[in-house]
Amino acid sequence: MQLSGLHILLTYQCTFECDHCFVWGSPRQSGVMTLENIRAILHQAGEAGTVRSIYFEGGEPFLYYPVLLQGVKEAVQHGFQAGIVSNAYWATTLEDALAWLNPFAGLLQDLTVSSDLYHYDEVKSQQSRNASAAARQLGIPVGSIAVAQPEEVNVSLADPVVGQLPQGLGGVMYRGRAVEKLASRATQFPWEGFTTCPHEDLREPGRVHLDPLGNLHVCQGIVIGNLFQQLLRDICTSYVPEAHPVVGPLLAGGPAELARRYDLTPGEGATYADACHLCYATRLALRQRFPAELAPDQMYGA
Repeated sequence: MQLSGLHILLTYQCTFECDHCFVWGSPRQSGVMTLENIRAILHQAGEAGTVRSIYFEGGEPFLYYPVLLQGVKEAVQHGFQAGIVSNAYWATTLEDALAWLNPFAGLLQDLTVSSDLYHYDEVKSQQSRNASAAARQLGIPVGSIAVAQPEEVNVSLADPVVGQLPQGLGGVMYRGRAVEKLASRATQFPWEGFTTCPHEDLREPGRVHLDPLGNLHVCQGIVIGNLFQQLLRDICTSYVPEAHPVVGPLLAGGPAELARRYDLTPGEGATYADACHLCYATRLALRQRFPAELAPDQMYGA
């Protein structure tokens, strides 16, 4: 496995507790990365030899502003392209946004701002507009993430996530808190039809997520190793997707095969909002059997 991108979950904590969040971000979440952790990770990423970009996200990474800023600086010093994903809670006014972002000018290759009706009372919040305007003034490339409400998405089993979406909005992936809060509002499909993973290349993911506990996720909640226990380059070279107890069945036949493999097939006529929904529900039932691979508790709302 050759990684080109490493997405660091600086913290599981967040200013919001969005219904669609698949890392269960909230003000009450635990798990924060330290500068010592970040330096060790950057060193390992350099030794891996293939990683080109480092993203800082969460949760909400700006909650730990000094650590975030120093982490970005040191990532750039190591020769990586650096990016941040944020909900822009800090961009109260344009002047404030400029003050928050000015230290990142010349460092960031991307600032991605999340804004939709899960975060604010309008799809494009004033905070996101302030953050975007400030980034453009400072020469920081800026983009956005916005997720539609379940009722806004016209889906089909052939393409259950993209479907027909309102312009500029993406679809909910029904994992994490979205299973509890939103799945019942979505169009449902027979579980047997979910025979592939539509979002992640589990064999050669290209980029992975690294959480504050050192867990390396090929998909949020599916762990292939821990950087605090094993070197990144060793995890990459020893990763055999077909031998992984969760990834293997997913590659063989998607979430439906994962359920069949472990005798967890839903009852006759059972339906799910999408492949993520079935996969997440099955993984919840398997956590005691595979505690190292289906971790941490934060990813499962425990």
